Amino acid sequence: MSLHRRLTTATGAVLLSLTVAGCSGLGRTAVGPVSYETGHEFVVSVTSPSVKGCHRLAPTGATRVENHTLVDLQLYRTRDCRDNDPIYVATNTTDEIARGTLPWRSYSFVH
Repeated sequence: MSLHRRLTTATGAVLLSLTVAGCSGLGRTAVGPVSYETGHEFVVSVTSPSVKGCHRLAPTGATRVENHTLVDLQLYRTRDCRDNDPIYVATNTTDEIARGTLPWRSYSFVH
C-alpha cells in the first residue's frame, strides 16, 4: 500500500471517529429555533440551543413560546427550572400563557 493511500485511510478513520464522537451527546443541540415573545412584545429567537441544562428566558419572562426544534421542551415559571408544574411543549407547537398568570422564566428539554 502506498504512503499516500495509508495517509488517506488514516485521515478518513480519524474524521469518522470525530464524527461519531460528535454525535455521542457531548454538545448535542435541539436543532431548530425556540422563539418567544416577552411581556413587552419583543420576539427573541434562540437557534439550536443545547439540550442539556436550564435555559433562562428574558428577565421579564415570556408570554408565548414556539418550539420549532426537534426536541420537546418544558416551560417553568421560575428562573431555575424547578417549578413543580411545568408546561410541556411538543416539537413544532406553540403555547401561550393564560391572561392574568405569571410569565415563563426558563425552559429545559425533554431528552
